[in-house]
Amino acid sequence: MLKPRPMKKILIITSEFPPQPGGIGIHAHQLAKGLVKKGFQVKVICDQRSRDGEEERRFDAEQLFEVVRVRRNDLILWTYIKRLQTAIRLLKTADVVLVSGKFSLWTGGLLRGIRKKPLVAILHGTEMQLSSAILRKLTDASLKRFHTVVAVSQYTKSLTDHLDLKNVCVIPNGFEIAGVKTIKKLNHHAPRLITVGNVTQRKGQHNVIRALPVLLKKHPNLQYHIVGIPTDRSKLEKIAADANVSDAVVFHGRVDEATKRNLLLAADVFVMLSEATPSGDVEGFGIAILEANALGLPAIGALGCGIEDAIEDGFSGRLIAHENPDQLEQALADILQNYPVYSQQAKQWSTNFTWDKVMERYLEVLLDLRREI
Repeated sequence: MLKPRPMKKILIITSEFPPQPGGIGIHAHQLAKGLVKKGFQVKVICDQRSRDGEEERRFDAEQLFEVVRVRRNDLILWTYIKRLQTAIRLLKTADVVLVSGKFSLWTGGLLRGIRKKPLVAILHGTEMQLSSAILRKLTDASLKRFHTVVAVSQYTKSLTDHLDLKNVCVIPNGFEIAGVKTIKKLNHHAPRLITVGNVTQRKGQHNVIRALPVLLKKHPNLQYHIVGIPTDRSKLEKIAADANVSDAVVFHGRVDEATKRNLLLAADVFVMLSEATPSGDVEGFGIAILEANALGLPAIGALGCGIEDAIEDGFSGRLIAHENPDQLEQALADILQNYPVYSQQAKQWSTNFTWDKVMERYLEVLLDLRREI
């Protein structure tokens, strides 16, 4: 009987990658590092988004795997063509191809027809709810060509139900951050809420601001800290001004990891009231929630998206409707009244999602591929 051939060379094609921000890129980076630790040879295809590429070159030089950058062109079609050409060129060097992000997904579907290589798609959620019917059909057709589809949450997996895929599994996002051993102390007189993430409709910071008039009635000194790229900051400032809550909202913009950690440690409750956008953008999981949990912050998150997998309702935090201020007030009251318990349970919950544990799941996927191919 022939032994399964070894599959040690991994090609990752991703739509995002550090040092530029983005959850898909963070996931791809951690996956690449984890595979290298397990003895795999890894190459990553991703974009160069800075004009001169110097920021990316410094970052790439520090990695233990090869990073191949495709410069992002103002004419996006040309960027797509260059990405596809690069993928075709490097395909022959790989035993397995992992793709992450919507264009990468389409690329993987095309690659299946060029060279018979094992293909794994990683779904984050936004790929499945595109506003264009043509692109949705392209996504569906591409998914059917993959040997294995990994969804980052049960919610994301549910978005593929219409395809009746037999090869889809759920592996949650992982995180890498040092927790804290001390019991977190709560300032009952001035609770601090915090959201970390790009300031956009999907992340739902506007839903928290609109709920502040209700929250401030019971907690007059409450503050809401917003950390992340200030994409829609001007819109949120207007919402806060119209609601007369500007003094309770603090914008920090994009910060480095050390500053982010300090801001989280200074906060009491992490809030992410995400919602789906008209273009189909949706929160597929919510790794920032678990990073906060590891530091002892319970979380309040939105139902109806991948956040449902990131919060154990009544244990690590609470799940509520994203546009319901009264539910937010009730959830916050529950957490504040039982803060030491929620804080400790949040830290305990976060240990289920460390990258060491998540990588074991990906190794199982690769082992199954080896047996099947």
